[in-house]
Amino acid sequence: VMVEITPNNSLFFDEMIGSILPVVVSHGEGRIKFNNEKHLSLNESSNLISLKYVDNYHQGTLLYPMNPNGSSSGITGLTSSDGRFSIMMPHPERVFRTDQNSWHPNNWKTFGPWYRMFANASKFFV
Repeated sequence: VMVEITPNNSLFFDEMIGSILPVVVSHGEGRIKFNNEKHLSLNESSNLISLKYVDNYHQGTLLYPMNPNGSSSGITGLTSSDGRFSIMMPHPERVFRTDQNSWHPNNWKTFGPWYRMFANASKFFV
């Protein structure tokens, strides 16, 4: 599936905002459901939503299989207010190397675009 990295303050997604990337989904777990619209609005206005499923037109989607778990607003990743903790259901660890992808542009070298997320974490923790 494809996800968009939305504006957020996660240290993991530094310099990745606006990216639309392929990612592996292995199951439908991780469905996000808010009790009411107020909770959704608070997460949106606080930039706590870090990833959303998008369709082949790069538009947010609720439709299966592009949104495999039916999460509200296509949300598939959230981050804490200080940006030090992020959760997501897709599996970027399965596609951070170019050769892990079933297809990739010729200009990708050894690492795919998800490698930046791990490099960002390394910068923070070193």
